[in-house]
Amino acid sequence: MATTLEMSPQIAEDLAAVYPLSAGQIAHFRSQGYIKLKDVLKPETLDHYAAEITTQVFRLNNLTKPMSERTTYEKAFLQIMNLWTKSDVVKELAFSRKLARIAAELMGVDGVRMYHDQALYKEPGGGITPWHADQFYWPVATDHTCTVWIPLQETPIELGPLAFSATSHRFNFGRDLEISDESEKKISRLLLEKGLPLDEARFDLGEVSFHYGWTFHRAAANVSDRPRKVMTMIYIEDGCRLLQPRNKPQENDWNSWMPGAKVGEVIASPLNPVLYHD
Repeated sequence: MATTLEMSPQIAEDLAAVYPLSAGQIAHFRSQGYIKLKDVLKPETLDHYAAEITTQVFRLNNLTKPMSERTTYEKAFLQIMNLWTKSDVVKELAFSRKLARIAAELMGVDGVRMYHDQALYKEPGGGITPWHADQFYWPVATDHTCTVWIPLQETPIELGPLAFSATSHRFNFGRDLEISDESEKKISRLLLEKGLPLDEARFDLGEVSFHYGWTFHRAAANVSDRPRKVMTMIYIEDGCRLLQPRNKPQENDWNSWMPGAKVGEVIASPLNPVLYHD
């Protein structure tokens, strides 16, 4: 794996430090299905990893069609997965003990494993990310799953920050919908009918979010002249088991992110290392 940058002691400390969570913040996450946390990572840490992640995204990206010829999904972002297996530098961020501990404490579990990471770069002029719930894609027998969404720059509204439907993780509607024009239309209508609050506020530099696998979320288009650079990691509860896939995307995830795992057995493949345990 390529290593192009040296991690300073200050950055190493930032990735390992304990981020104190209040009882109110934990309660907010569990009741609302998501939380945005300020000043989780320092600007120098974000700058350090943004350089390497950006290099890897454009090295590995094979989506080169003009925006006008892309599907809604393709317009949403450039998506490069499991960068931790391709760059030792990205692995440092992906394996951050600080971030994994936050995920475990928010969910109330003893430990978490990596499901996979992914960079999500919304290009200038990139379209919306339709309403969806991530766990549609995940054949895991637990609701103790979450994603950390890390903007690598300040993310005002014009860049298309992530937006959340508060408390939507408590509802079963729309869970059978793959991210698409259909999911945008149907879930938007269902959320409106339920009257669930919408949080589509900007992200400050260093602010990150965590959301449950069943929390509905979307992002607006990037109407700026610069890319929206985001890194994410998906955490699953340590000890959770592989669920019999319910659709083709879940079969693909099984083969891609949990190779060798057996249905009904604890997920512990080489691609799913423990990132934090109390």
